[in-house]
Amino acid sequence: MGVGVGLGLGAAMSRLGLVSTSDYSSIVSINIFVALLCACIVIGHLLEEYRWVNESITALLIGLFTGAVILLSTQGKNSRILVFSEDLFFIYLLPPIIFNAGFQVKKKQFFRNFITIVLFGAVGTLISFIVISLGALGLFKMLDISDLEIGDYLAIGAIFSATDSVCTLQVLNQDETPLLYSLVFGEGVVNDATSVVLFNAIQNFDLVHIDATVVLEVVGNFFYLFFTSTFLGVFAGLLSAYIIKTLYFGRHSTDREVSLMMLMAYLSYMLAELLDLSGILTVFFCGIVMSHYTWHNVTEKSRITTKHTFATLSFIAEIFLFLYVGMDALDIEKWKLASDSPGKTVGISSILLGLVMVGRAAFVFPLSFLSNLTKRSPEGKITFNQQIIIWWAGLMRGAVSIALAYNKFTRAGYTQLPSNAMMITSTITVVLFSTMVFGFLTKPLLWLLLPMRHNSNLPDPSSSQWSMNRSLLGSALESQLESRQDFRYPTLRSILTRPTRSVHYYWRRFDNWVLRPVFGGRGFVPFVPGSPTEPNIHTSHDVNDVREEIPEEQEL
Repeated sequence: MGVGVGLGLGAAMSRLGLVSTSDYSSIVSINIFVALLCACIVIGHLLEEYRWVNESITALLIGLFTGAVILLSTQGKNSRILVFSEDLFFIYLLPPIIFNAGFQVKKKQFFRNFITIVLFGAVGTLISFIVISLGALGLFKMLDISDLEIGDYLAIGAIFSATDSVCTLQVLNQDETPLLYSLVFGEGVVNDATSVVLFNAIQNFDLVHIDATVVLEVVGNFFYLFFTSTFLGVFAGLLSAYIIKTLYFGRHSTDREVSLMMLMAYLSYMLAELLDLSGILTVFFCGIVMSHYTWHNVTEKSRITTKHTFATLSFIAEIFLFLYVGMDALDIEKWKLASDSPGKTVGISSILLGLVMVGRAAFVFPLSFLSNLTKRSPEGKITFNQQIIIWWAGLMRGAVSIALAYNKFTRAGYTQLPSNAMMITSTITVVLFSTMVFGFLTKPLLWLLLPMRHNSNLPDPSSSQWSMNRSLLGSALESQLESRQDFRYPTLRSILTRPTRSVHYYWRRFDNWVLRPVFGGRGFVPFVPGSPTEPNIHTSHDVNDVREEIPEEQEL
């Protein structure tokens, strides 16, 4: 089976132009790369106790070491096993990462802070985009870089507005710092989608003569892509839930259920790309909807299988990306073109790092202040130390920046102009420096700013208080399920006086009264005799078992 997969992947990569057309060299390249992936996992496991040395940094270091070995063995001709392709990144590697992020997210915490997340991820990204674009336009002239056009500077703003908060998320804990984790995680996903949408909008418009009409078209196109992509993801998730609930695949085959969930998720992403929408937003919200409805419609075996399958695919894709970035950093072709002016490359990298830091500060602290004005309870407000961590988490750049830079400044995987080569090498330098340096310092910074991160208010799971709380939670859910027939439409007064509680309250009532009876979900799938579906999971009568299966934080 492994040989068949290797040959199939080799043929696919050959068609994509990622490896040599020679079958033998393709198989050798794939074997080496898979071995390196295994090494990253094993070494990352051994270093797990040092949590700031995560798999991302480990993969980067192994990639750099491997690139150096290949460079020496080929006498300076090559440093990579594979040739980078945006298709490989955007079509094969990015979808499982984003989908798993939506599938595993704690939805209640995410939507409770949804306004703040959108402020940081969308409005904040626009502010950072403006700061970096204008800063690059003004400062690059000091380095006598005249080959770049206005579209290039705007593309630079979009490229370096794309954050990579993987290092911070691997250190943060959802249970210890739920608010901080939710904000950093949510901003990262919305930020990636916003950056890609901005980049594509810039590529599609004539920016030689910028006026108010062009600006309005870009803004209108952005909001169109944002909302239509979200709608498509929600629709795909609901469709998968309805199909599985109606046809009851669980009575026949776990393989069908898992296959349908995976294919529907991937289909939503590819359909978004086909319609020139944002596949990132589509597959992210598809993952959220599937975890809320579809996941509860399948058998116990399917739930376990899908959860670990999606997490495994995302894990491998992330390691693959960082491993390749490490090897590509030593690509000799780009450095040869940029070697005539090494001072400019260092200057560009330093300017970009400075602009990234200024661009983050330009929106994190002001938008945090605005968000705090809308919060009544102190627990919901973002403290100054938390604002510093949010600012720090967004300083790291990763695979999205690399992919966008290659898309803009290369042709067929290779640079053709010295200015383009300098931009590629500067992007790689910024990614390596921010990921490794900022990533290493993330956990010490968390220790310094949040020394008491453990929530002392949580009762001991073995205590009687914990048992009583679980019983109360189960009773509360049972009351909500029984009262779904008493749905009442919200009043303007209730929404204005208690916006967060009212929206969540009426959403739950609407969800229980309208959506779950149609699309299924926890407690809304009847037990069918002869089905492998577990009765204590898919019946609404044993609510305490349901509550035990999925914690309250996973509910919308």
